[in-house]
Amino acid sequence: MEASFWHNRWQTNQTGWHEQTVNPLLIAHFPSLNVPLGSRVFVPLCGKSLDLGWLLSRGYAVAGVELSKLAVTQLFAELGMEARISEVGKHKLFSGEKIDIFVGDLFDLSREVLGPVDAVYDRAALVALPEPMRVEYTAHLKSLTTLAPQLVIGYEYDQTVVPGPPFSVTSDELHRHYSDSYTLTPLARIDVPNGLKGKCPATEHVWRLEKRPA
Repeated sequence: MEASFWHNRWQTNQTGWHEQTVNPLLIAHFPSLNVPLGSRVFVPLCGKSLDLGWLLSRGYAVAGVELSKLAVTQLFAELGMEARISEVGKHKLFSGEKIDIFVGDLFDLSREVLGPVDAVYDRAALVALPEPMRVEYTAHLKSLTTLAPQLVIGYEYDQTVVPGPPFSVTSDELHRHYSDSYTLTPLARIDVPNGLKGKCPATEHVWRLEKRPA
């Protein structure tokens, strides 16, 4: 997907992926990662998700990356924070108490700029990208986060009926991307009420990814 696609979506308020509540699957399953309070959680393609506020309220530090400056500006307003804004490499960095959001392209973000990460929460990143980009994304994420444990939420549905995003990512595909480095544990599979966009049946699935022992 071109950056202009996502910028246009935010500018025209076509943000159907933005949930109006904290994701219940995050609440239910994030504790299974067993990351201590104070740990830094990376949320790729974070938008202005309410999940970030939930993580902060539970005592975690949050780092995110997002293409849309508009989304990040709205995020800080909704958190009631005044952002400190600086230039870091190719990104604008919006910082507040225990939160750092990098505005720019995920693929331009380096491990050195991002800093240490203790866990990854991927609700809407992997499924936001078409298949060729998912290969690049997963490889970059593994390098960027030095194989930090992940909670991954995705969808499975008939891609011939509804074009993405969000795209359908099967368990087989998830294993193709990650099983070389992670042990993948399925945590839940839930039928999406009214299907995907009300057009076809869909299943939401949740996975815990843990680094394989050396």
